[in-house]
Amino acid sequence: MEEANEGQFGQESKEDNLDFESRLPLGALKEAVDQIKSELEKIIVGQHEFVELLIVALLANGHVLIEGVPGIAKTITAKLFAKTLKTGFSRLQFTPDLMPSDVLGTSVLNAQSGQFEFRKGPVFSNIILIDEINRAPAKTQSALFEVMEERQITLDGQKYTMEAPFMVLATQNPIEQEGTYALPEAQLDRFLFKIKVDYPSLEEEILILKTHHGRKGEAIMDQIQEVMEPNKLLEFRTLTANVVLEEKIIQYIAEMVVKTRNHPHLYLGGSPRASLAIMNAAKAFAAIAGRDFVIPEDVKKSVVPVLRHRLILSPEREMEGMTPESVIDIIVQSTQIPR
Repeated sequence: MEEANEGQFGQESKEDNLDFESRLPLGALKEAVDQIKSELEKIIVGQHEFVELLIVALLANGHVLIEGVPGIAKTITAKLFAKTLKTGFSRLQFTPDLMPSDVLGTSVLNAQSGQFEFRKGPVFSNIILIDEINRAPAKTQSALFEVMEERQITLDGQKYTMEAPFMVLATQNPIEQEGTYALPEAQLDRFLFKIKVDYPSLEEEILILKTHHGRKGEAIMDQIQEVMEPNKLLEFRTLTANVVLEEKIIQYIAEMVVKTRNHPHLYLGGSPRASLAIMNAAKAFAAIAGRDFVIPEDVKKSVVPVLRHRLILSPEREMEGMTPESVIDIIVQSTQIPR
């Protein structure tokens, strides 16, 4: 089976490199994606997969959870990514004493009119960066449920709709657990991706030092240009949604997600929301590659970042040191690739 899979992977790679005429006008989308990458490369060394997944999530209209140790440019990459978009940006530092009203807003009495007026919180923006999301208690975490899923909040019986685009980028530290609160599964499921950011290589570390030395203290935010307007982004999202998805690709996605629900190594598998997330991400991967159709390779690129935070290992496998990524790899290898 593995030999057959390797042969099919090789065939997919060759097919992916063939020239073809797209039925969707994806040229402007691909150019905009290249511009975003080019702007971020002025400051960010390496992290190519991190940046690509952020762009895919943007096109797929999803939120992103970013996990990594301190000091590896999680927050600055998210801030610079937001700077490339001509949209509103808001940053929240989550702390144990943060209240839901500090995020959503609150009603304040107007002394002149005698009426309560709603003062919008920092969540009323387009790109929301939440730093150390796991430092806020459950009460504050739950305030994000509605806005992340439905792009709206309901306060005092009044509904407030978020202006499109709306995207949450949240960071968390996997090492330090003192003073942190585990994110509820219901909230984790609302993130399209969980991106794990690793340490740079030796060559990248040297380049980071050289780049930082060469800037001579110049503000890095001033070096990033805005390259995408909201109306263009919404247009690109429509194009992405129209990428062709064949029946066999749909079955391929469904088979893998269903396998997570009855796998002996897993206590909790992926929901239908996970299947939709893989599908939407795979469409976005195809679009930024300039293709108007999804291939199995697009699905495989999406599976790990979509599923790694949605799966819970059985206690026995967790004690053995197994990871969700290793189980995902087993499921991918055991699923027949569509021809």
